[in-house]
Amino acid sequence: MMSHTPSGAVNSHSRVNGTAYATTAFERLQILGRTKTIAMVGLSGNPYRPSHFVAIYLLAEGYNVIPVNPREQEILGRKSYASLRDIPEPVDLVDIFRDPSAVPPLVDDAIAIGAKVVWMQLGVISEAGAERARTAGLQVVMDACVKIEHARFFGGLGTIGLNTGIVTARRLGR
Repeated sequence: MMSHTPSGAVNSHSRVNGTAYATTAFERLQILGRTKTIAMVGLSGNPYRPSHFVAIYLLAEGYNVIPVNPREQEILGRKSYASLRDIPEPVDLVDIFRDPSAVPPLVDDAIAIGAKVVWMQLGVISEAGAERARTAGLQVVMDACVKIEHARFFGGLGTIGLNTGIVTARRLGR
């Protein structure tokens, strides 16, 4: 089991911290830095759902977001696929907005399509799914939000004064 520092914690209250499935901040930074295409499983067409807001943010940041939701034909002007296996292009990261019980079969699909990362959103924790993904060579992030982590690393939080200790209308020098 890898040892992780508090600064690498997913969040201070996550059950994932202190387990073999915890990831460091640096690992999450590397994942986000090399990811280009994200399949969002459970992406909702409802603009008031968290998944919808996350997708808008990721699209604005230049990611290719592919909706995966069998109840939707199109979300945010993009074709929605019924399953991961229906996606006709390579996927780097599978972002899961589903109940933890749905994760293991989704991991099987992620493995089948050659994804490199399985990312389970806040509140989604599946040790069985995580173990299956790691055994197949995929990286795993659990109980963390892609949008929050991206904003943390690439300046989105500082823009609105969150988590910086400073609230200002002026951008800080980099």
